[in-house]
Amino acid sequence: MKKWLGIAIGCGALVALGAAAFFFWPAPLPAVALSSDSPTGQALIAKGEYLAKAADCAACHTAPGGKPLAGGLAFKLPFGTIYAPNITPDREFGIGAWSDAEFVRALRKGVGRHGEDLYPAFPYTSYALLSTDDALAIKAYLMSVSAAATPSRPNDLWFPFNQRYVMRGWKLLYLPGSPYVPDMSKSPGWNRGAYLVEALAHCGECHTPRNLLFATRSDAKFSGAVVEGWKAYNITPDRQSGVGSWTDAELAAYLSSGHAEGRGGASGSMAEAVDLSLRLLSAEDIDSMVAYLRTVPPVPSTLTGPVERSPASLAASGPWMPQATTAASEGLRIFQGACASCHGWDGSGQQSPSASLRGARTVNDRDGTNLVRVILNGVHMSSPTGDRTMPSFAAAYTDADVAAVSNYVLAHFGNKSGRVTPATVAQARRD
Repeated sequence: MKKWLGIAIGCGALVALGAAAFFFWPAPLPAVALSSDSPTGQALIAKGEYLAKAADCAACHTAPGGKPLAGGLAFKLPFGTIYAPNITPDREFGIGAWSDAEFVRALRKGVGRHGEDLYPAFPYTSYALLSTDDALAIKAYLMSVSAAATPSRPNDLWFPFNQRYVMRGWKLLYLPGSPYVPDMSKSPGWNRGAYLVEALAHCGECHTPRNLLFATRSDAKFSGAVVEGWKAYNITPDRQSGVGSWTDAELAAYLSSGHAEGRGGASGSMAEAVDLSLRLLSAEDIDSMVAYLRTVPPVPSTLTGPVERSPASLAASGPWMPQATTAASEGLRIFQGACASCHGWDGSGQQSPSASLRGARTVNDRDGTNLVRVILNGVHMSSPTGDRTMPSFAAAYTDADVAAVSNYVLAHFGNKSGRVTPATVAQARRD
């Protein structure tokens, strides 16, 4: 009996030691090196710059008014706030002292230079799919930018989320085990698109809803999610709520310029992604992304309320004009004074096609989630055909005004009965 008790105690001690090692001992550094056919010198830096733009590094690691890539941008989560770190080559505050192996480990394993576990606001579950050559090219580029002696701001998270070691168990469940493996039954273009969508552009991080553990749901991939108060719409081939009814040209135009005729324009974080990343990609890479997105399984939208394209209210030939029965509408009055000169009564866009509202999901969503935020925040982004700018109206109109014009726009351009209330707008202002 004593013998078996001793064995049980010994086994328990080994399990305890193993668990302690798993949760508290940092992941080992990988052996990394550029392949023999990888570019070197300036060619490697140029490759890394392109990949860093495809990965949209600047969007997360540059705070408003801050130095490029010096960190400080806040990510507000249900359990606190995470701040993006400095990734310039400053040796004290940035990544200047990082080795190649430490950098690759951070991308693939979510582990910092000193062995600390990183939070998945940094999309390492997507970057884990990057090849070693691409990861090292990105590092070469980052080491070539201007160093900024900007300290990284500490995170402000609640217990137990402020205990980094709990991320070990999370990663065990959700972190990919290896880089992207090409599907040899598919074309090189399809595989390039899969690599861009899944790894570099990490589209699923915004467009896939998350479970209770804040991991993306594999059963609802790309079906849409709410990110920082904005709806990232369904990008599966579902015809009702996704992009199944879009042509390849429309989808390519939207990705490369932030606007597609008959589909509206990008706003919020999608406008930022186009501005800082997608519009800078080659036409071949955009086409590859479209080819891959066409083949993902169609999934109905998980967002509250279906978002459907309903141009029925714009079917009449010629420009729409206010009728006597709606002339007293407060929403109509505001639209007439502040919006019609750019967007037009028929939604075709007056000065620029990018101001078109026809078919946009923003004006077809009864909740008006993105519409309210566009009115409050405005839009500014660059495109190959010129800048697209809409001013913020947050200071010009009350919550009741914004609700009125939002519901008017939803009714007129989306043929929808809007559900926007002053309380909805007030919450958007707080967000």
